[in-house]
Amino acid sequence: MSRKPGKDENARRLAEAAGASMYARDRAAQALGIALLAVRPGFARMRMTVRDDMVNGHDTCHGGLIFALADTAFAYACNSHNRNAVAQHCTITFVQPAQKGETLVAEAAEQSLDGRNGVYDTKVENQRGELVALFRGASRVIPGDVARNVRAGKAKKPS
Repeated sequence: MSRKPGKDENARRLAEAAGASMYARDRAAQALGIALLAVRPGFARMRMTVRDDMVNGHDTCHGGLIFALADTAFAYACNSHNRNAVAQHCTITFVQPAQKGETLVAEAAEQSLDGRNGVYDTKVENQRGELVALFRGASRVIPGDVARNVRAGKAKKPS
């Protein structure tokens, strides 16, 4: 299936506008030091460095903070179409612990988007490219746009 270059460019710009708009209001991500590295339609990449205040009683990164990073990447990917989307179900599998000082990168990718329902897989790796966690999130589109007053051609509205 081939797409027109103009349509792809509009979708990319819309995703970037949605990501920038979300990040400007995302106090949780900012407080955790989560940075938005990339966003495009159905995709987001986020980064977080494990700080001293993020380690648990085992002296490894608290699993809830790894979940927060993965969930944040998922949120940016499922909102990248500029349609407000929220999580309806998420699961995570921790593969190996993350250590203090490590830089974690989460990449979320759309697996399915059908009407108002989406499925996204997120992979969390450390700076050596070692897998730390796998996350799957299901999203549901709700009324409204992420970036107000921004449109990409004839962007489809939720039904």
